Amino acid sequence: MLKHSSNFLILLLSLLLINGCDTQKPMTDEAIVVSVTDGDTFKAMFKGKKEKIRLIGIDTPESSRNPKAKKDAQKSRQKLDEIIAMGKEATKFARKLLRAGDKVKLEFDVSERDKYGRLLCYVYLKDGRMLNEVMVKEGYAYVMTYPPDVKYQQKFLAAFKYARENNKGLWGM
Repeated sequence: MLKHSSNFLILLLSLLLINGCDTQKPMTDEAIVVSVTDGDTFKAMFKGKKEKIRLIGIDTPESSRNPKAKKDAQKSRQKLDEIIAMGKEATKFARKLLRAGDKVKLEFDVSERDKYGRLLCYVYLKDGRMLNEVMVKEGYAYVMTYPPDVKYQQKFLAAFKYARENNKGLWGM
């Protein structure tokens, strides 16, 4: 009898250790919004430091004349002014969702930062919705994933399809 109960105890402790010792980063951390830069980037206080946060898996049109906006215009054969106007609409929409002082939750994927030093995150609004997905589903962002940060790629593709089929946001202009 003692042998069976000690085996049970060992099994129970093993299960607790396996489930309780997750070596991954915490799923979410809190940050406080400072300001919105554009449709896919904002500044926030995170762990006592002001950080630029880039939404993973999406891209919004540029909202000012810059080399990327010019490159996007050439690639898409759209007028530069049209791209910038769409970028301003995406920024305006993001500012409706994110306001200075709002608490948001940040979820990381594989990469913590991009080549510009920005934190790469999936961002959850106070109502629980994922900002990245909302930007796409409401028609203000394209899907843009770079491996290895592709955790929600399928979710974003479905949101993009929905936005296009329903003429949401920029697709209704």
